[in-house]
Amino acid sequence: MIDIQSSSKEEPIIVMTRTLDAPRELVWAAFTDHVSKWFGGRGFETLACEMDVRPGGKWLHVMRLPNGEEMRMDVVYVEVTKPERLVWQNVDFGKTTKHPASQMTVTLEALGNKTKWKLVARFATMADRELANRIGFAGAIAEGNDKLAELLKTL
Repeated sequence: MIDIQSSSKEEPIIVMTRTLDAPRELVWAAFTDHVSKWFGGRGFETLACEMDVRPGGKWLHVMRLPNGEEMRMDVVYVEVTKPERLVWQNVDFGKTTKHPASQMTVTLEALGNKTKWKLVARFATMADRELANRIGFAGAIAEGNDKLAELLKTL
């Protein structure tokens, strides 16, 4: 189960954590090699997923949402530290778009045969964070994380 630790009134961030029942190397592989199998909320379908996991590399992810709408993510990796840290942001981070501009930092902390996953979602503005809240950002992340936990049992 995901813990939403903070949604600061002063900063445009959302922090979420969860302990996954899998070693860190396996969780890293799920984040870098198996994203199309779990990313997005329940009922989301991956239509395209192309990842170049290195600093400056791009990640294109196209999903069909349960309502039939398609959503495209174009992000760039800012930092890649195997197997403990991934940082990515919208290619158009800081520019006006219809989607909330954000930078995501995922850290994976080894806890024996388990892994503590932490996501810090830093939005460009408070308005972007509020838009993310209105469109169900945390719920979709939590559902995707449930799918990730299920996938880890099979890898």
